[in-house]
Amino acid sequence: MIENKKKPNPIDIHVGSRIRLRRTMLGMSQEKLGEALGITFQQIQKYEKGTNRVGASRLQNISSILNVPVSFFFEDAPGDNTTGASGMAEASSSNYVVDFLSSSEGLQLNRAFVKIADPKVRRKLVDLVKALAAEAEAE
Repeated sequence: MIENKKKPNPIDIHVGSRIRLRRTMLGMSQEKLGEALGITFQQIQKYEKGTNRVGASRLQNISSILNVPVSFFFEDAPGDNTTGASGMAEASSSNYVVDFLSSSEGLQLNRAFVKIADPKVRRKLVDLVKALAAEAEAE
C-alpha cells in the first residue's frame, strides 16, 4: 500500500518559520497570535510547521498583527532567485541573523539589548562582546 501523505511545500515551511521567528522576537505566544486571528494555537502550530498553508488574507492579518510587511515572510525563501551572485553573501548573513534570533540566547540578548536606550552603553556592550570573542579565539 502506498502512503499518500503530502509533504509540506518548502515555501509553506519557510513562511511558517518566519511567522514563528517574528512572533518569538516580539515575545508573543502562539495562543495570543491565535486569539488575535480568531483561531486556535494548534492552527498557529500547523502554520509554523508548514503543515497547513497560510492563505493570502490570513497572511495579511498576521503581518499586521506582527507589525511587518508581508514580504518579510518570503525573505530568503527557497528558490528565490531574485538576488544576483553578489547577493549570496547577503543571504548567508541574513540566515545567520535568523539562526541567531531563533536561539534562546540570541533572542534574550536581542530583547535586552534593544531596551538599552543610551547609544554609548550599547556601543560599549558591543565592544565588550567583541573583546570576549577575540579572547575566546586566542585560547
